[in-house]
Amino acid sequence: MVLNFFDKLSQNFTELLNDKDDYNVIIKVKNEKTFTAHSNILKCRSPRFRKELEDVIPNENNVKEIIKPNISNEIFNIILKYIYGGIVNLENVETRIIFDLMLAANEFELVELSKKLETLLIETKAPWLRTHFSLVYHIVFDKQNFKDLENFCNDIVVKYPNLIFDSSDFISLSESALVSLLKRDDLQMEETKIWEYTIKWGIAQNSTLPINLEEWVKENFLTLKTTLQQFKNEKTFTAHSNILKCRSPRFRKELEDVIPNENNVKEIIKPNISNEIFNIILKYIYGGIVNLENVETRIIFDLMLAANEFELVELSKKLETLLIETKAPWLRTHFSLVYHIVFDKQNFKDLENFCNDIVVKYPNLIFDSSDFISLSESALVSLLKRDDLQMEETKIWEYTIKWGIAQNSTLPINLEEWVKENFLTLKTTLQQCLPYIRYFHISGKDILDKVEPYKKILDKQLWKDLMQYSLDPERPTKSVILPARSNPVPELPARTKEPFSTIISDEHAAEISSWIDRNTTNYSSTNYPYEFQLIFQASRDGFNVQTIWNMCHGHAGTVIIIKVANTDEILGGYNPLMWDNTHNGGVYMNTNDSFIFSLKNGNIQNSILSRVKNPAHAVYYYGKESQKSYGPNFGGWFCITGNEQCLYNNDNGNYEKDIRANLRNFDIANYEVFKVKKKTA
Repeated sequence: MVLNFFDKLSQNFTELLNDKDDYNVIIKVKNEKTFTAHSNILKCRSPRFRKELEDVIPNENNVKEIIKPNISNEIFNIILKYIYGGIVNLENVETRIIFDLMLAANEFELVELSKKLETLLIETKAPWLRTHFSLVYHIVFDKQNFKDLENFCNDIVVKYPNLIFDSSDFISLSESALVSLLKRDDLQMEETKIWEYTIKWGIAQNSTLPINLEEWVKENFLTLKTTLQQFKNEKTFTAHSNILKCRSPRFRKELEDVIPNENNVKEIIKPNISNEIFNIILKYIYGGIVNLENVETRIIFDLMLAANEFELVELSKKLETLLIETKAPWLRTHFSLVYHIVFDKQNFKDLENFCNDIVVKYPNLIFDSSDFISLSESALVSLLKRDDLQMEETKIWEYTIKWGIAQNSTLPINLEEWVKENFLTLKTTLQQCLPYIRYFHISGKDILDKVEPYKKILDKQLWKDLMQYSLDPERPTKSVILPARSNPVPELPARTKEPFSTIISDEHAAEISSWIDRNTTNYSSTNYPYEFQLIFQASRDGFNVQTIWNMCHGHAGTVIIIKVANTDEILGGYNPLMWDNTHNGGVYMNTNDSFIFSLKNGNIQNSILSRVKNPAHAVYYYGKESQKSYGPNFGGWFCITGNEQCLYNNDNGNYEKDIRANLRNFDIANYEVFKVKKKTA
């Protein structure tokens, strides 16, 4: 049996700290505030104090003096109480003090305290860390002793890289911080941009480099190379040529062209494939086993691309099927990335069909995207072939012309300046696209207004038939008339006996209905006056927030239901106003009838209703550009984002009360949008 008497021990040592008669160390801190202590206790508890006290010569009274001008009285007082009594009281202590206390604990090598405070900040003070992000980020990477905080920060930066890369103090970022970001496979920034920022940082570290790149000499490039040497992420793998050639047609071809070195070893360089990916590839080549347990979906996607590059057909096809069958929400969330890559590679027919099945229903995902003009020809042709592309034929024609012109930068901007050769250039560019335009289903007015300006890229017979068809549709034509595209108007599904929601029950729907009608008592779960018609479901339609704006546009009286990941929480909001995705800039909408809520569920014993308090800021509609990143927003502080998260705090008080105790952002498991409509008899 072991008996512990820590309380009394702590009490006695704390009393010793307050004993001013038997000290032999004086510590001066900020503003020359003086503390007394005992060298044997300081050396026993703090490795840093042990080192410093060994180097200090005592005065005539045999007292050693240590000066710490950068540590405040308040911080050092807490540090000493921890050293002596093992107690830290943080009640009513500001978060900035806790953060500085962690830094001081790290300086004195008080690992237990430093680690405890780091964990506490992450788990309970995350909003403060985000609010003071730039300060926190630079400090934790400068100190290099707070790995959990580094990971916490980098998890934010990879999703919102502009927080650091576009900040005014980006060039003062520590090398270790930048390297840690460049190592991340999930950094959501174009590789070209990453390269440009890396070069910018490297140049900024060397003030002697000429501003004009044309003035650089060999030594300047060597200086920059030396500065950025830690940014090379090279790893070496060894293998056997006979196995590589046996398993991979691509390796067979490459190894035949490589000359061995003096040791009869051949070297192949694959700079675009990560260590993690190639390690999996090699294990597959040698052992035929791929372990994807706890592997992120982006890694699986990149693994599929690498398998395709090495012509590992079995693995590539298996991963393609796995992504479609089990990772569809991720594919939808990262739709633009997936779409461009699979059509560029032209080896993923199932993924091409998966993507096109989405685009034909929501064509703006591609046609209105900023990188539409960089779409591959095969991708555009595959869409034009589809009979179910839900877009007016005139629009399809205009987008096709836009794409064709963008492929030829030498074409004059003003159409009136075009000569015969310009039209021939455009016709040649679009030769694979033009046969799939349904010209005979474009209105006569649009033929004259939209098509005729470019009639020189059409066959003469086709133009003649178009003119004839506009006058006499019954007369036979020599040109092939393709069938009209089927453009069904999306209708809300009828109520069925199946569950109307994967998140809420009839009891929840009755409670929400009562709130809409401002009842003091809840409707019965078997008799409430509203029908909840499902418009959008993330698990079905994807987590891409642009899709929400597209599918909900024009609907009024909607309820958003959010299932919080890893908890029993169900949150949501009611918007009586019509959804509108046409705003060029963000705008607050005015209503007295919106509300947000938390529903009782599992461990959540009671529902919470929070009505709008500031009607002028009830609901925020984002502009077109921001709709790619942000979904529904209540009061400017309760907002779904495009990375399967929800932003949450109540700083502005636009709603009556908080609907959750944890005022921090959270991950979303699923969410749904319903149109709430009065039931008909």
